[in-house]
Amino acid sequence: MKRTNRGIRNELTAPQKTIAWLVLGLIFLTMAIPMWNVIVMSTSTALDAAASGMKLWWSRFSLEGYKYVFEVTKLARPFLNSLFVSTVGTVIQVVLSAFAGYVLIQKELPGRKIITSFIMLTMMIPGDLTLISVYQMNKQLHLLNSYTGLILNGLISGFSILLMRNYFTSVPYSLAESARIDGASEFRIFGNIYLPISKPGLATVFFIEFVGKWNSIMLPATLVTEQKYYTLPLMLKAMILQTDVSQSGAAMTPDNAIMAAIVISTVPLLLIYVFAQRFLLSGMTLGASKE
Repeated sequence: MKRTNRGIRNELTAPQKTIAWLVLGLIFLTMAIPMWNVIVMSTSTALDAAASGMKLWWSRFSLEGYKYVFEVTKLARPFLNSLFVSTVGTVIQVVLSAFAGYVLIQKELPGRKIITSFIMLTMMIPGDLTLISVYQMNKQLHLLNSYTGLILNGLISGFSILLMRNYFTSVPYSLAESARIDGASEFRIFGNIYLPISKPGLATVFFIEFVGKWNSIMLPATLVTEQKYYTLPLMLKAMILQTDVSQSGAAMTPDNAIMAAIVISTVPLLLIYVFAQRFLLSGMTLGASKE
């Protein structure tokens, strides 16, 4: 902190800047090195990838791991399953979260605070505790081993509803009141005023929920037993936990193929982040404000 004639200016000293850069650099390395190791192993031969130790450079560059996962492991079907389930489920969830968030900002809504508190309460219950009841309910509804079951379960998120609710509170309420005086319906106010202004919030919810659904493994593992409905995390789990030849008679999946599958699974997330990053910062910060 430095004091100037105009007051106190928040500026780090040279030693503080050096320490900050060192800490940030260390954090970056702890995240970048493991991912680089995965990339190098995925583009190495099976023999080189099986050798012990971390791989930070290639002995021999090879794409046989990627060829293996598509020709032998048949990774294309789980990839498309994850893409379909995550995209459809996230789009529906964003729409429902936006509707629920808009309802919760209505000052005339009876029990608005009680409803909001109940939604917050649902966020405090770990999802793993409900897996048995979720399985039983889906079994009774005949939703096991189906795309419908994978999409419907987890379709509502308390976090997303509250995020959209808080984001909508940043929109001047006078805009809606003026539109009502002019005779606009609630659907028109919602669609023509709130949604266009709230694009960063919608993008934030879409990104967060898509990542969660794409990486989800507990819920698909609970609902799916048939391999044709496997999502990508389930297939990765099966590849990693595959028994050896002496136990099952089937060849183990080579390490470079496992790493190739991991790299492939991160590509959609990176692409979504590239397109959504300009909305994410404003969506997270404005969505955290309260009326």
